[in-house]
Amino acid sequence: MFERKKLTEDELDDVFAKAAELVIQKKKLKGVPISRYDIEKKRAYLEYPNGRIVYAEAQDSSN
Repeated sequence: MFERKKLTEDELDDVFAKAAELVIQKKKLKGVPISRYDIEKKRAYLEYPNGRIVYAEAQDSSN
């Protein structure tokens, strides 16, 4: 048997960030828009591979 390497919390954060960046790059290559969140405007948006940004419209949930 082998012993698994234990990752520190910082190492795990780095691995997660790299994995997320790879997913984003893969979506850009495929031409798929990427969901993002604008912290300053507090709104979700889609970023298209050509750089175009489209903010999501607010949904009325009172129906």
